[in-house]
Amino acid sequence: MEPFITGLIGLLIGVAIGFFFDRLRLGASYKQRDEIIAQAERDGQNILRSKELEAKEELLKRRETLERELDVQRDELRQQERRLEKREAMVDETQEAYLKKERMLETTQAKLAERGKSVENKEKELTRLLKEEQEQLYKIGELSKERATEMLLDRLDKQLRNETGGLILQHQQRLKEETDRQAREVIGMAVQRYAAAHTSETTVSTVDIPSDEMKGRIIGREGRNIRAFEKATGVDVIVDDTPGVVVVSAFDSVRRETAKLALGKLIEDGRIHPSRIDEIVAETQKEMDAHIRQLGQEAAQEAGIPNLHEKLLDLMGRLQFRTSYSQNVRRHSIEVAHLTGMLAEQLGLDGDLGRRCGFLHDIGKAADHEMEGGHPTVGAELLKRYGEGEEVVHAARGHHDDIRPEHIYTVLVAAADAISASRPGARRETLEKYIRRLEELEALACGFPGVAQAYAVQAGREVRVIVDAREVNDREASKLCREIAQAIEKTLTYPGEIKVTVLRETRTVEYAR
Repeated sequence: MEPFITGLIGLLIGVAIGFFFDRLRLGASYKQRDEIIAQAERDGQNILRSKELEAKEELLKRRETLERELDVQRDELRQQERRLEKREAMVDETQEAYLKKERMLETTQAKLAERGKSVENKEKELTRLLKEEQEQLYKIGELSKERATEMLLDRLDKQLRNETGGLILQHQQRLKEETDRQAREVIGMAVQRYAAAHTSETTVSTVDIPSDEMKGRIIGREGRNIRAFEKATGVDVIVDDTPGVVVVSAFDSVRRETAKLALGKLIEDGRIHPSRIDEIVAETQKEMDAHIRQLGQEAAQEAGIPNLHEKLLDLMGRLQFRTSYSQNVRRHSIEVAHLTGMLAEQLGLDGDLGRRCGFLHDIGKAADHEMEGGHPTVGAELLKRYGEGEEVVHAARGHHDDIRPEHIYTVLVAAADAISASRPGARRETLEKYIRRLEELEALACGFPGVAQAYAVQAGREVRVIVDAREVNDREASKLCREIAQAIEKTLTYPGEIKVTVLRETRTVEYAR
């Protein structure tokens, strides 16, 4: 019996232990399940948050894309609005111009109607007076009708002669004033349309050297190198105590420029001896000839002058190295060409022919040292020799009034030549003096009360004065303009004339916040 009980107890104990271990395994499974579920929930939340972030980023990208598209559309709409506003303004201006023309036409018609009525009344009055005088002549003089008619016609003839002479004088005066005004407008328009820069030339050039030892090599043993260089180039080489500089002096600007370039090549090469000097100078002269031809071609192209003879191009290139009262003759010729062309076009003439006449008017200055006579005569002979037309030849010969002008282009060239020569800063005026004169002009204008700013423009031909609108009204601005002009006339010395423009502006600014 005891073994049975013992086995039963052991069985129960085994069942209990198995049950216990089953519970333990079940609890671990439940715990693992909960952990898996929690991890899955966490993973799901992470995935959900990442998806939400991706969705937000995508939404932001789409929003930015839409905003950029909207900005582009807004810019296009603004541009269209500005174009429409400009068109509306142009339409308004056109309409206003039409209205002004209509008003002017109505005024003119009214004046013509009044004048017609006045003429009609005067005719009636004249007819009445003639009848009265005729009747008085019949009564008082007891003259025949034929005699009275003859006396009356004589009297009328004398009156008409006096009135006609007065009218002729009035019309001549008006015609003179009108022609003077139109001439000033034509010349002023041409001057305003073309403005050129001017530079001053000298008769010496400087060549930089790397060290003062190079001066001894330039001079050579017993001066043989410098003598060979001066002989080959026809210039004077001045080697003094000035550090780092050698001076090349010559009256002929072409020779001076050739010598400057050749000396620069010799210094760069380092081999300075008589045979090398002759070689370099000959090479530089060839390059200079090509450079002169190129300068002539560039000048002709800038002035718009086609089909020029090669010799004339060479002569025009040489004018780059010729000055007249410190004014570069090549630039002067280009300027006169443009001015003459503009004057001719404004007068209804051939602008191309005018430019050609102005471009070649000083061509004789490139060869006046080689031929006898002044540059107008030399230039005319050269132009005739190389196949230029009669107008061009006559313009070169007569632009200084040496002969009686036979072509209108000669007169235009003379006017353009005078304009170019008298332009402020063109001749007989150094850069420092020119700048100082402009500064004095601005300072003089700024010295008046109420002036805020003053600017000298158009190469000193005009001064623009900006006044404070709170201190100066419209009437005072007109008075101020006249006072400034009078002060300039009394105080400053200047070529030509200076235009004074007073600007008065009222400007109101507010900010929308």
